[in-house]
Amino acid sequence: MPTNNNRLNRIDEEYRKELSNIIDRELKNPNITGMISVTKVKVTNDLKYAKVSVSILNSKDVKATLAGLKKSSGFIRTELAKRINLRNTPELIFELDESLEYGARIDSILKEIMPKKEE
Repeated sequence: MPTNNNRLNRIDEEYRKELSNIIDRELKNPNITGMISVTKVKVTNDLKYAKVSVSILNSKDVKATLAGLKKSSGFIRTELAKRINLRNTPELIFELDESLEYGARIDSILKEIMPKKEE
């Protein structure tokens, strides 16, 4: 079974790269604002569904951007099918990944604390 796991990991990574390109360059939805990073893609074993974790920074409205991504999932899936030649193209499920935002918040808190510590 390890070969199958390796294959799924390669597919996950390939989808992550292509989704980043498609969202960055091809999408022209006005509701999608800010910088969107595809942080992780996890494809199910049967390749029917792909859970796409996205991090959204500098957006006017994060919820509207996520909703815009969900609405555009048909177009994104079609583009993905053109670029990656597999029998099935999974249905995309977008979810918000707040780890980058969380890390930035922790970083700013640490920067506030550090100068006080030196005094």
